[in-house]
Amino acid sequence: MTLIGETSAQMALRDPDIRLMLRVRADEPGAFQELVDAFQHRLVAVMHHLVGSAEEAEDLAQEVFLRVYRARKKYRPRSKFSTWLFTIANNLALNALRTRQRKPSVPLNVSDSGALGPRPAEQLVRDRASQPGQRLQQQELVGVIQRALENLNERQRVAVVLNKFEDMNYAEIAEVMDLTTQAVKSLLSRARTNLRLELQNYIYMDGEPIPGPSNEDA
Repeated sequence: MTLIGETSAQMALRDPDIRLMLRVRADEPGAFQELVDAFQHRLVAVMHHLVGSAEEAEDLAQEVFLRVYRARKKYRPRSKFSTWLFTIANNLALNALRTRQRKPSVPLNVSDSGALGPRPAEQLVRDRASQPGQRLQQQELVGVIQRALENLNERQRVAVVLNKFEDMNYAEIAEVMDLTTQAVKSLLSRARTNLRLELQNYIYMDGEPIPGPSNEDA
């Protein structure tokens, strides 16, 4: 969270991604390619979650980077760089979905993991694969959770993906989605309630409940 009166230099000291973007702003050779390399995998993965098409996710990610490059001279760090980047990404994804004029299905590929760790479906269950006889049940449960995530509405899904996949807190998600922090808390609370309803027949499948979200989840 940005401190009042904090300068760009102070923020850059805390966030290496801001330092990298400032190098891009200064047109330092190789800096923009370094930025693309650092964020492309994560950005494409999030876009895939939001628009449901791998090919479209690639195109939208390229558009995000193009906009970042065009806006480089006007860049002034006011928050974490990743928050600014994913704000651009979220806006582009929403525009793409509105252009379709239909509600897309968003497959969440649980067999792939992003730069920050497992997909959201994998993060919503405890890893008990090391226990005898649990591996198949664990895989089945992850698949059930994947389908439950797909049934969330658009805004709930965005909030869950940013929280679980990009590890963003309430304030960062609020900035990306242009909402209040309280609205994000409500979104995630409703999403968790909906997920529990979807998963109620599976919660005790292994003799203990799926651990609910803690206060640290956000």
